[in-house]
Amino acid sequence: MSESGVPSPAVFDVTDADFETEVLTRSQHQAVVVDLWAPWCGPCRTLGPLLEEVIAATGGAVVLAKVNVDENPAVARAFQVQSIPAVYAVRDGQVVDGFLGAQGRAEVQAFVDRLGPNAESELISGLIEARDELGLRAVLETDPGNERVIVTLAELLVERGETDEALALLERVPESDDVRRVKAEARLGTVAPADDYDAELTELLERVKGDDDARQRFVDILELMGPNDPRTSAYRRQLTARLF
Repeated sequence: MSESGVPSPAVFDVTDADFETEVLTRSQHQAVVVDLWAPWCGPCRTLGPLLEEVIAATGGAVVLAKVNVDENPAVARAFQVQSIPAVYAVRDGQVVDGFLGAQGRAEVQAFVDRLGPNAESELISGLIEARDELGLRAVLETDPGNERVIVTLAELLVERGETDEALALLERVPESDDVRRVKAEARLGTVAPADDYDAELTELLERVKGDDDARQRFVDILELMGPNDPRTSAYRRQLTARLF
């Protein structure tokens, strides 16, 4: 809960009990700013809302963990806090930046920008390249409509045969070439076309006009073959001729 009293996925309270999960573990997948404050601290009341506003504007690339040092002495000791407000940025379980005392908007913005969307984009690209399922799922907690992440995660699910979950994930994002391709993979239960679909496509053509399942399978096979296969456009023309 933010100091304004409005719940936000980018701003949340952290305690001694959940610090490891909410900050250290989360920081493996996104930048976490830790705001060490107390209700009696006047500068904290000035800095807190400013931090919340700037971090909320990153759209989930950076999140803010608020720690009341009076109620959570273990976290305060871990950061060796001697005065507040104290603000630290954590990535991969390590403090990478920070400052003490109240700061102006320009300083806070610069601090968050050093952690922000560009850095997060690089992190997501790394997770996608590594096909890190746990990391990809963590990204979707704060960015549930990230198409790159959803497509990669759906591909992993199709490879394991978990096609229903893959299709449900893909419904979160608009149609695109990649989304259509992975939907086709999920419906067909394969991540690559067979060497030769000609015989099946020829047989399906005889049924596409009156059989919705046959028509969908025909289209899905063409999606897997892709536009670079010279047969794809020819089969699409034949489908159009049969339907109309």
